Amino acid sequence: MFTSMNFSSPPQAVEDKQAVAAGPSGPMEHYHSLTREGALREDPHQRAVVEKLDQMHKTLRGYSNAPPSFFSKFFTKPKPPKGYYIFGDVGTGKTMVMDMFYSHVETEKKKRVHFHGFMLDVHKRIHRLKQSMPKRKAGRMAKSYDPIAPVAAEISEEACLLCFDEFQVTDIADAMILKQLFENLFRNDGVVVATSNRPPEDLYKNGLQRVNFVPFIAVLQQYCQTLRLDSGIDYRRRNRPSAGKLYFLSSDPDVEAALDKMFDELAFKQNDITRPRVLSVQGRKVGLAKACGTIADCTFQELCDRPLGASDYLELSRLFDTVFIRNIPLLDLNKKTQARRLITLVDTLYDHKVPGPGPGPPQARLFQKHLEHFHVLMDDLGLKRDSASDLTIFSGAEEVFAFQRTLSRLTEMQTEQYWVEADRSAK
Repeated sequence: MFTSMNFSSPPQAVEDKQAVAAGPSGPMEHYHSLTREGALREDPHQRAVVEKLDQMHKTLRGYSNAPPSFFSKFFTKPKPPKGYYIFGDVGTGKTMVMDMFYSHVETEKKKRVHFHGFMLDVHKRIHRLKQSMPKRKAGRMAKSYDPIAPVAAEISEEACLLCFDEFQVTDIADAMILKQLFENLFRNDGVVVATSNRPPEDLYKNGLQRVNFVPFIAVLQQYCQTLRLDSGIDYRRRNRPSAGKLYFLSSDPDVEAALDKMFDELAFKQNDITRPRVLSVQGRKVGLAKACGTIADCTFQELCDRPLGASDYLELSRLFDTVFIRNIPLLDLNKKTQARRLITLVDTLYDHKVPGPGPGPPQARLFQKHLEHFHVLMDDLGLKRDSASDLTIFSGAEEVFAFQRTLSRLTEMQTEQYWVEADRSAK
């Protein structure tokens, strides 16, 4: 079941679902009500995407991919609608519009999940099925056993609508199974809605053995219509408060004392003592030097210098509702591995609405000189972003561009609105 990976509906989505009957009747009406109230700024790019999702919400009303009953076999089964793959720059509202759609879809079997977590769950299911094979099938028969179709069947039984946030492929183990996995999901009449910062053709760009991944792009485009949401505005930065910062910068005076005070205030409310903690993740032990109840006080070195990955950060977000991240250094391309981990960490904390206060360099300086250098050089060479990424001189550019999203999310995590939503999610 998805619940083992905490794939249940986001708390806000659950609240929205409960309010559907009394509130807006669909995504479009919901969007208009928010703009009328001033909670959202009218954006034609967002509105165009919401209109598409609103139509799909109507089409999916009561939809099911369950096998036909005896009597229903005599009637023509409606074909599932095409899904949507929504891509665009960071902070333009992709996740917001998808969650708005998800909260109003009236189908009993639906799941909304971060793509990282989904693939971790898929690999766990594959491992479980292989381990459950009878011993008599060991050897040649075990090697020929293909668990992808049974795993896809399990997932299809649990959800006919899958909504993926942050659809990106960086792991060769994921890349090699996506085509077969999604072919089976679509064959089982599943419907997919996804958000991403990349167009489909740029997924797994320059990845190992990408030639084996490319056929998946055609499958995705066959079953999902591509929508671009690019208003040119990062709304996370527009929501930034002028005072009461919740993410501290190392240039601020007495920053460590301020963090110590915040930790003590939060820890005082916990029914626990401040002590080291050990997390158990897939049979491994991950130690944290300082925690109290659901508050973790970590350093960048603890979370990003060690060989941790998405599964570790998912467990961190499951156990703690506030994570301090201290001593974030000025990152450069000599620290690509640590940068990738920080990107994954922030994505995971953000998706699970976990506040992450911590001192670090001014956000604009993280990778900033490299961003400027790349942009100038690309202009001089007359290159577009996708062609530039093919050149060895741009090695590490993926981390730079991904960090733009991370900076945007760190900015949003400073806002009072984010902390209010995080507090609501924890209840």
